[in-house]
Amino acid sequence: MQVPAHFEYERASSVQHALELLARWGPEARLVAGGHSLIPMMKLRLARPEALIDINDLTDLSYIRLAPAGTGAAAGGDSGGDSGGDSGGGSELAIGAMTRHADLLASPVVGEHYPIFHDAERVIADPIVRNRGTVGGSLCQADPSEDLSAAFAAVGATAVIQGRGTSRTVPVREFHTGPYETALAAGEMLVEVRVPVRPGGGSAYQKVERRVGDWAVAAAGAALWLDGETIRDVGIGLTAVGAEHFHAPEAEAALRGTAATEENFARAGALAAQHCNPIADQRGPVDYKRHLAGELTLRALRKAAARARGSE
Repeated sequence: MQVPAHFEYERASSVQHALELLARWGPEARLVAGGHSLIPMMKLRLARPEALIDINDLTDLSYIRLAPAGTGAAAGGDSGGDSGGDSGGGSELAIGAMTRHADLLASPVVGEHYPIFHDAERVIADPIVRNRGTVGGSLCQADPSEDLSAAFAAVGATAVIQGRGTSRTVPVREFHTGPYETALAAGEMLVEVRVPVRPGGGSAYQKVERRVGDWAVAAAGAALWLDGETIRDVGIGLTAVGAEHFHAPEAEAALRGTAATEENFARAGALAAQHCNPIADQRGPVDYKRHLAGELTLRALRKAAARARGSE
């Protein structure tokens, strides 16, 4: 039987209360929402927090909405639900950290502006996990095989971090500092993720897994914005192949300002494969994972371009 080590349990009633509990218990405390990653690690004694702070009552951090750029959750507004509003021109998609995976998958606003998240959520675990697991929990777990981290890296998202009396933003590409490590300091928590809404874009996510709902053998996400057939900007995220900060900057740089052609997408895929650093494990050898990184990058770019053109 796998049993966690002894820990204390606290239930937070608000963000401020959660921050106070983090300060009281110190750096060995952990926040828990869905718990689908943390609890198994505790059972295996890979994680041994002194205290768990349950934040499931923080329903004010469960929302998906469009907001003027630079405002988001910290500025208030509606909490909960999935609301429309301004669909561009300096707006952001604001996603609360307690938003469940199932809500992200069901959101029409998300699907309209960033279908990459619907692609990713369809291949994350199973409905039971998606009904309980949270966006913030996935990002903060920082598992090298986690899907949403690559998707948010591809679209250039920003993490909103709150401490006691402080608030700061960190690009998602800088939020993950290593396997299971983030930019969160002691006493801080992730409260929101923001994604800029930009015209002329398309996005997609492609994944290979051993069985439905499994961790990725490899996965790639792409978001690109077109001026005619010229790539104005592009983002590429990679999962489970040892890509630093979950993205492929060399492949992105090679695509900006070029034509959105199959040849250029294939060249970007080759660069993504060349510069990632997969590790052989039970899911496959290094060469296979590197091949997948290139092929899945190509497929994600192809699908993102089709969506940007309105042909899918």
